[in-house]
Amino acid sequence: MKDRDKERTFAALPPAPGRGFARTWWGQAWLRALEDAALDSEQVRTGRRLARAGAVGAVSVRPGRVTAVVQDRDRTAHRADVLLQELTAEQWDRFLDMTVERAGHIAALLDREMPPHLVEDAAAAGVELLPGLGDLEAACDCGAWDHCGHTAALCYQMARLLDQDPFVLLLIRGRGESELLHALQARGAASPQEPSAPDRPLEGVDAAETYATGFLLPPLPGPPELPVEPGLPPSLGTEAPPAPGVDPDALGFLAARAAHEAHRLLAEALRTGHERHVVEAELTPAEDAVRLAAGAPGTTVAARLAAGTGRDGEGLAAAVRAWQCGGVAALAVLEDDWTAEPEALSRARAALESSWDEDERPRLRASGNRWSVVGGRTQVRLGADGRWWPYRKERGRWLPAGPASQDPATALAAADGEGDDREGDDREGDKEGEG
Repeated sequence: MKDRDKERTFAALPPAPGRGFARTWWGQAWLRALEDAALDSEQVRTGRRLARAGAVGAVSVRPGRVTAVVQDRDRTAHRADVLLQELTAEQWDRFLDMTVERAGHIAALLDREMPPHLVEDAAAAGVELLPGLGDLEAACDCGAWDHCGHTAALCYQMARLLDQDPFVLLLIRGRGESELLHALQARGAASPQEPSAPDRPLEGVDAAETYATGFLLPPLPGPPELPVEPGLPPSLGTEAPPAPGVDPDALGFLAARAAHEAHRLLAEALRTGHERHVVEAELTPAEDAVRLAAGAPGTTVAARLAAGTGRDGEGLAAAVRAWQCGGVAALAVLEDDWTAEPEALSRARAALESSWDEDERPRLRASGNRWSVVGGRTQVRLGADGRWWPYRKERGRWLPAGPASQDPATALAAADGEGDDREGDDREGDKEGEG
């Protein structure tokens, strides 16, 4: 066995202010074995402070023992040892046999990873790799008979080393990296390939055992931070001509809008209470075209979007304006002329009458779900959800003038802004009856 396999020495790690000592799930399991078994929690906290301050010197790791010199706050040095029982020869045989049968375990170890299923498979073979309650024994020249601040500090420092290399844990259990890999290679070469047996039932996993060992699984990662702005799509500018039917400008625009939409969805997902929000219905192709047009495409792309949805340029501009005021609901109010059911119509008329005093109520003409000011250029439209949408007539066309309101008077006031009426008289046709 090489010297590296007999003992490994790690230089003293720098102080670790404001950071956790175990970032991997197996490092956290190591600390859990300390924190759950220590009789004096104050000693554990002292050890954490000493380790965080960089008071642990070089760490020597060998089978069954970890050693380091730890300094108190008054610079008094103490030799601290943490002991963990080595695996027996029989247990190592079972571990090696199990690992050889699953190539993914070897690959994970070589990547300095210790996946939960490796530990679970080892436990199923009767081999406990990670320490459990009371497995980490302490010995210190300060005279403490249980874990003291010095041995606790060494345990916290070991968690940082285990994060970097799980082979350190296997060394404590009795086998170094080189010896272990050599043994795995020898067993893999000696093991004949098992013939395929498609009719053989697959081995299952006992649910009770899996649930009982659930604490070994790593915690779910925290939510990602929201980027400040959407990412930039890759540049499509190349000297090669585009393939037939491919418009580089349209493709670049779609990529940019996809990044923008992904940023929006992530922002919504990270918002508090997102899980209680109603899932939005999938957009129709016509609605999605308006969403894309709201992203300020170039002239060529905008023309393609208009043509693809059966609109002219002004029609697409009006749809975009509605989308910016309220998305799908506002777009439906722009394009759908519907007649309210009698009950909804009664509620709408009651809302209109109660929104103004008798002497202040404007004269309105009704047509379907639309009420227009007689002789004026403002209008309110009732949406299917009972909200009122402000509209203003500009250049002979009714256009959205703002977001919806629960009150028709508020919506009509929002519509009563500056408009460009170049055709003079924008009064409604005779088809509209007075409401």
